[in-house]
Amino acid sequence: MRPTDVVRRLGPADLAALSSLEQAAGPAPWTPDQLQAALADPDTRVFGIEHQACLVGHAVVVRLPFDAELQAILVAREARRQGVAGRLLAAVIEQAQNWGSERLLLEVRVGNEAALALYRGAGFGEDGRRRGYYPAGTTGQREDALLMSRPLA
Repeated sequence: MRPTDVVRRLGPADLAALSSLEQAAGPAPWTPDQLQAALADPDTRVFGIEHQACLVGHAVVVRLPFDAELQAILVAREARRQGVAGRLLAAVIEQAQNWGSERLLLEVRVGNEAALALYRGAGFGEDGRRRGYYPAGTTGQREDALLMSRPLA
């Protein structure tokens, strides 16, 4: 990624690129209808980052009554380990602060070490665990979800 690759809010015109990125990601992608609903919801922001006119990552954040929730963050395989997720997360944090949210919430697979490192490095702490929350992956066993939050005030 280059510093000139800008994080921007995505809109309805980005639905096809967003759907393609989701489909390429693998199991349980967001459907086009779910993405369209997120793009249209006034309490949801979808951010994306492009490299050479190609969408390589996106993040979805929702405003709640007192908090905000990061519902998804996805980076294309070929763009990983290049700072894309960190830049998207920074945009999400800024949006949640602009909303006046007290905390930013998220959940993440316990085995997703790269995401855990990103979130811990950004000031998120563990609030709890949902045992066996995620369907079995390559290990054949269901995986726990870690509940995390970051204070914003």
